[in-house]
Amino acid sequence: MSSVIGASSSYSSLFASSGAASWLGDTVTAIKNSQNSAGILGALSGSNDGSLNSFLGQSSLMANNFALIAQNSVTNSSSLIAQIASANQQAAAEQKLDQAFKDLEATRNMVQPHNTLDPIIYFIDGSTFDSENNILTMSDGTQYDTTTGAKYVDPASIIQLANGAYLDTKNNILTLTDGTQIDTVTGLTVSTSA
Repeated sequence: MSSVIGASSSYSSLFASSGAASWLGDTVTAIKNSQNSAGILGALSGSNDGSLNSFLGQSSLMANNFALIAQNSVTNSSSLIAQIASANQQAAAEQKLDQAFKDLEATRNMVQPHNTLDPIIYFIDGSTFDSENNILTMSDGTQYDTTTGAKYVDPASIIQLANGAYLDTKNNILTLTDGTQIDTVTGLTVSTSA
């Protein structure tokens, strides 16, 4: 709680003849000031004393207040316009990006990859290349898988046996589990390695 009397003043100064008059005058001024209205109505009622000084003072105060109101209005409007412009730019950028992705997808769908090689390519020596199945057939009938480089045997012509051996019905060759190949027509051994 604050004291009405400052720390440096003493009780005797309140009741001294010169201090009492000053104290009473300050109190009357404070009462008059508390009765004045604030804002524009206070400015209009305060200018009724008829002096040019108070009129100019009140006019200057009102002009400053109106200038602050106008400045705040411009600042707030500018901020709002900047926010709206930023939101519009962001929405336009997102729309352009979406359109670019749609155009890219449409372009990708227009160009379909396809094999430009002929299905069968014929060579001078009588061999052929099947570009769809990647099989090279030599002029003597031997086929190679061009992907692995191994000899090609049509899976439909292979019969798997229970012990791991298999029979090539197209060439009539039985391949045993140890790699020995036997011609099933003649019964002779074709090769001892797979």
